[in-house]
Amino acid sequence: MANDPTYVHPEALVSTEWLASHLGDATVRIVDATYHLPTAKRDPRAEYNAGHIPGATFFDVDGISDPNNSLPHMIPKPADFAAAVSALGIGNDHHVVCYDSYGLMSAARAWWMFRLYGHDRVSVLDGGLAKWKREGRPVDDKPVVAAKASFSPRFRPPLVRKKPDMRMNIASKSAQVLDARSAGRFRGADPEPRAGLRGGHIPGSCNLPYNQLVNPADQTVLPAAELRTKFKEAGIEPAKPVITSCGSGVTACVLALGLHLIGAENVAVYDGSWSEWGLPGDTPVVT
Repeated sequence: MANDPTYVHPEALVSTEWLASHLGDATVRIVDATYHLPTAKRDPRAEYNAGHIPGATFFDVDGISDPNNSLPHMIPKPADFAAAVSALGIGNDHHVVCYDSYGLMSAARAWWMFRLYGHDRVSVLDGGLAKWKREGRPVDDKPVVAAKASFSPRFRPPLVRKKPDMRMNIASKSAQVLDARSAGRFRGADPEPRAGLRGGHIPGSCNLPYNQLVNPADQTVLPAAELRTKFKEAGIEPAKPVITSCGSGVTACVLALGLHLIGAENVAVYDGSWSEWGLPGDTPVVT
């Protein structure tokens, strides 16, 4: 499925060629999980309506979330996630393929959420919609009416962390923390895209901007050997526990995907990420 057979988990990626040959496969479900930062002033659902991969439904990163949490797109209750994806026509037996319009920014968030709720038959489209379009493959603006399916969730707490866990980890140092934001935001030199947040990073954390895991030319994921080098250079040992973080829990999942591809087994995502930690208050911040 993936272009690099040396990945430990090549099934986590599918190529555009693979997806093109499986568009009519009744066991495959495709989701457009495009999400834009608030500063982009773009509407992902409107863009989906204007053109998507044939058969794809829209996975709303903001909408499939906890409605009672003031933080952006925090994970929903298992039953709410199950209801949302069942309505998209996704059941436990389907192979889910997630993509976004960037190549790899938010598709990994949908991939991680499916795994969080117990679904392992999930992949990310390598290179995303941009690569698909460049290759002249079909796009569709027809509404997709999904036949309701039945999805039974099996929640996996080890895949997610909350603020109290992060507080304890500062003292215990039991897990490495890896931040997916840009170097400028990590240092506190560049402003955050969300108003009211402090600059800087969680004490003891390392930095690896998520876009360093992809080829700049086509946004495909780097080969396994290059991924290992990137994590090593960032100060991360994939064999030891890792918690990934970012601005709001979206691009942290890109790092989680990269670590999964090279076989890291103890990886969690800090769901609140900087949207929570960077709020004014008593959380310690380093600049």
